[in-house]
Amino acid sequence: MTEQLSLATKICQDLIRCPSVTPSEAGALETLEAYLVTAGFTVERPVFSEQGTPDVENLFATIGSGSPHFVFAGHTDVVPVGEETDWRHPPFSGQIADGMIHGRGTADMKGGVASFTAAVLRYLEEVGGTPAGTISFLITGDEEGPAINGTVKLLEWAKQRGHTFDACIVGEPTNPDALGDAIKVGRRGSLSGFIEVEGVQGHVAYQHLACNPVPAMAKIVSALTETKLDEGNERFQPSNLEVTTIDVGNAATNIIPARVKAGFNIRFNDIWNIDTLKAKIETVVTKASPDEVTVKLSFKPDSSDSFLTHDATLIEALSQSVAAVTGRTPALSTNGGTSDARFIKNYCPVVEFGLVGKTMHKVDEQVAVADLDQLAIIYQRFLQDYFAAAN
Repeated sequence: MTEQLSLATKICQDLIRCPSVTPSEAGALETLEAYLVTAGFTVERPVFSEQGTPDVENLFATIGSGSPHFVFAGHTDVVPVGEETDWRHPPFSGQIADGMIHGRGTADMKGGVASFTAAVLRYLEEVGGTPAGTISFLITGDEEGPAINGTVKLLEWAKQRGHTFDACIVGEPTNPDALGDAIKVGRRGSLSGFIEVEGVQGHVAYQHLACNPVPAMAKIVSALTETKLDEGNERFQPSNLEVTTIDVGNAATNIIPARVKAGFNIRFNDIWNIDTLKAKIETVVTKASPDEVTVKLSFKPDSSDSFLTHDATLIEALSQSVAAVTGRTPALSTNGGTSDARFIKNYCPVVEFGLVGKTMHKVDEQVAVADLDQLAIIYQRFLQDYFAAAN
């Protein structure tokens, strides 16, 4: 069976069989390195550290020289599987059934990594082993985790070693229903924050001796969720704020709690930036806060602004490749969550295109074997057109 698999499917299966739940490398980068070294890539696997976070191993591989310098980016770490007994097929088996390859990371995003690896290897065979420029791989093991010791540091590490990138594709699963539906040409920004309301603990029967922070938090949360941030525009959908948790930590029904905490996240468009959005939230929270309680508002430091890619050469070459292989004209989308493209955009134009994402992070994560092969063909055709146009 193994000998009959396509190259993209074989690589995907090999990667899935590495249980690389963040931050564990678990052999995934070693597996990828073996494929790339055989093709002539120079491969380095730097490990980055920061206090309070786990060490993370990453991979940077390069072949060729000069311009254009094109990068495929992605990650081999995956989210936990949950209860393995809930899976129809073992989550790290890479088992193939009914035309689907099953396992954690098939969609997000070992399948994408497998397809662009297969595409590059086939392209190099086609051009005699040396591209008309430079091709690099930028692979992290920290995309699903804190995202501190991964792509953001790997980019700076590569820059310090003299690498300048001209364009990048991130192989995240961008297609909602079928391969060829959408190319992500931008992403909304992300801002997370916390609200803490402090009152005075007391007995519920003697409420005049206490100050209940829960109604105050309810008022603040209502004000936030009822605030319409914007209508969106031709580039982005409307910004949205979602309250993700409200925690009191009070198991007793006869005690008024001393404090209550809430968390929220905002996905925002280019009508806002991080500073203007923080100011807006501060105004809403201040206005809604009763005088009798103490309210503290804070924001997580891992916020990111929205971005939109305008590189016509990159977008058109990829769009034409998608259309030629799938027969579909991909929408140029900015919907969805964040990805490591938010870091890459600071170094070169970047778009995202990968597999169908219906099952990512779910039990029984799976993708069609046929999609792996088609995606590899799309990437290979893109490389042909991109380097031909540049030279």
